[in-house]
Amino acid sequence: MKATIYHNPRCSKSREALALLQQAGANIVIVEYLKNPPARADLARLFADAGMTPRDGLRLAEAEAKGLKDASDDAILDAMAGNPVVIERPLVRTEKGVRLGRPPQRIHEIL
Repeated sequence: MKATIYHNPRCSKSREALALLQQAGANIVIVEYLKNPPARADLARLFADAGMTPRDGLRLAEAEAKGLKDASDDAILDAMAGNPVVIERPLVRTEKGVRLGRPPQRIHEIL
């Protein structure tokens, strides 16, 4: 099985999700999204495929996200593409779908 994880190695939840993928024997593509941010269109597709809105994927714990509380989905996607620190992580895609790994056990739904 192939899996792509949008990963932040400094995040414990992201590391837990990566470990679950490794334990499942997945062929993993790791995208360190802070170094290689996904394009706006890719983010929109990831959220749509996960059944989420961009707001659902907004990392509100970041100071940079506070001003986006009442923003439109388009404005949130623009902000995410320009400053990926506001993207909640980890996002994981397999052939069975996309999940936000919070909690990391949600990854089991697409393994």
